[in-house]
Amino acid sequence: MKDNSAVSAPSAEFIEIETRGVSAIIRLNRPEVRNAINDQMRQELVAAFEWADRTPEVRAVILTGAGKGFCSGGDIAGMRERLNAPQGDVAFNGWKRQKQTHRGIAVIHGCTKPVIAAVNGAAFGLGLDMAMACDFIVAADGAKMSMSFLKRGLVSDGGGMYFLPRRVGLARAKELILSGRVVLADEALSIGLVDRVTSPGDLIDTSCAWAEELTQGAPAAVALTKAILDKTFESSGDEVFALGRQAQAICYTTKEHRASVEAFLDKADRKT
Repeated sequence: MKDNSAVSAPSAEFIEIETRGVSAIIRLNRPEVRNAINDQMRQELVAAFEWADRTPEVRAVILTGAGKGFCSGGDIAGMRERLNAPQGDVAFNGWKRQKQTHRGIAVIHGCTKPVIAAVNGAAFGLGLDMAMACDFIVAADGAKMSMSFLKRGLVSDGGGMYFLPRRVGLARAKELILSGRVVLADEALSIGLVDRVTSPGDLIDTSCAWAEELTQGAPAAVALTKAILDKTFESSGDEVFALGRQAQAICYTTKEHRASVEAFLDKADRKT
């Protein structure tokens, strides 16, 4: 059941937000172009994730697309506009735009709450990068994915060269990026590119149910655990232990930890 009354979400033209249970469903909404990302959508996506991250009632985020596609990548019309700029401005304009792209990826990957990509259709280029920036990916049966950047004479600019090797291994990542081939949902599951596959009609319900499972822990403990796990491949054992000590010290002070300890001891006392 939909529940859109709990929290006031930011208004937007190309992003829809729905709250369902513990989850905020953030839906890319340019179905006529398979939810290709333009500058305005990127700004609205950042605002939506920032809202979800600071809203206590939201415990998880589900990112999906309207219509038949998840996200076809960067907007081709925007690419043409970029190339029509004076030659001397193309590189600097691109650099500035990349900052916004990276900000969009950062709010997804850096969200303090579990984020699930519900891939309802094609996820190509930047769209696949965005899905991989999420903690988990649930794909609809028949969904297609491609690291299509080289077909446009470009490199992956949305974190794919960071996220993909962590999902499928370095050699497989190179093969998928250099070939740009299309991967269907079943193969994606077999190689670890996605985590679960379900029927298209069950995609959101499956994602919401998983979100419920992933949000049983205290919000502070969940957020700190995510932050540390995201650093493990780049950190030494000592660094991870140090981060864990700091996080545990914070958890000691939370009301959830205190309530859990008191509830356990009260139960033990009643048995004696």
